[in-house]
Amino acid sequence: MLKRVFIIGMLSILGWAACTPAPASGVGEPNGSGSTAPRPILTVMTHDSFEISQAVVDAFESQHAVELRFLKAGDAGTALNKAILARDNPLADVFYGVDNTFLSRAIAEDIFEPYASPVLEALPDEFKLDPGNRALPVDYGDVCVNFDRRFFADSDQAPPKTLQDLTAEEYRGQLVIENPATSSPGLAFLLATIGTFGEDGYLDYWAALVDNDVLVVNDWESAYYGEYSLHGGSRPLVVSYGSSPPAEVYFADPPVDETPSGVVSGGTSCFRQIEFVGILRGTELRRLAEAWVDFMLSPAFQEDMPLNMFVFPVNPAASLPPVFREHLVIPETTAHLTPDQITRNRESWIDSWTEVVLR
Repeated sequence: MLKRVFIIGMLSILGWAACTPAPASGVGEPNGSGSTAPRPILTVMTHDSFEISQAVVDAFESQHAVELRFLKAGDAGTALNKAILARDNPLADVFYGVDNTFLSRAIAEDIFEPYASPVLEALPDEFKLDPGNRALPVDYGDVCVNFDRRFFADSDQAPPKTLQDLTAEEYRGQLVIENPATSSPGLAFLLATIGTFGEDGYLDYWAALVDNDVLVVNDWESAYYGEYSLHGGSRPLVVSYGSSPPAEVYFADPPVDETPSGVVSGGTSCFRQIEFVGILRGTELRRLAEAWVDFMLSPAFQEDMPLNMFVFPVNPAASLPPVFREHLVIPETTAHLTPDQITRNRESWIDSWTEVVLR
């Protein structure tokens, strides 16, 4: 769903008018008579956080004599809903951005055509969640609690190390989280608590967070830029990403040597989002769709993602930029729930969370 100044404009509901595709570049290829014949147009449907360098687009278009159009269709859940509703008259040839929180739904709705890309052999098995090869892994990122290093240094207080620590009195009134009903990282954090404490214990954990004055806001931007003390708010703990520290260094003005934020990564305090790509059923450009999927899994595309979407490549042959290698945080373990578990229980988990936390 596998979403960010850098990575997220999560769960804003967009109208259909916002989905009008725009050409990425190019209008045609010369033909033998000296005139220009139109190239085929391959439409790639994505979530709103999708970004790619123009040079990478140009390379694919030139190699395959094709024009790429990117159809941004809202957050991952909204985009998937639109792909499902348009199943009999597809809006695109390829869909990128469904993550492991929505994967089972995409598979059950049968919107993808199977494709066993030859590049799959190079990818670690941990990312291959669809044995039928209808949804192929592209990238991943970890949703974790971030902490404001300066706040904890100035207060001479140790930052938390695990989810359990967040209920301690010393962290009262310090945590801001996103509503899982309206935010992708908020949902991922809820899933981290379920994966850690189980279905029988996660609501007790949330009740303890409520007693410890947790603050709930609707979206990541409100939490990170509105309430997080690093950006002028009063809360030194925020649900964000393991890739937030490299992003902070990359965008820092003036430059900084140390990441302003640290990451709470002990135990199973983070939840790993994996994003997938699939060929939409009914495409008339199957060969080009396969070529695009192969390209997304290749080092050329994978190496372009970290500084555009602040996610990690799944292809181990892809090199990370220096700022990622120096400052990234990848948890040793993450909370685990299968896509089927999430699909079966997502709504009931959110409803139960709402009863405990918001009412």
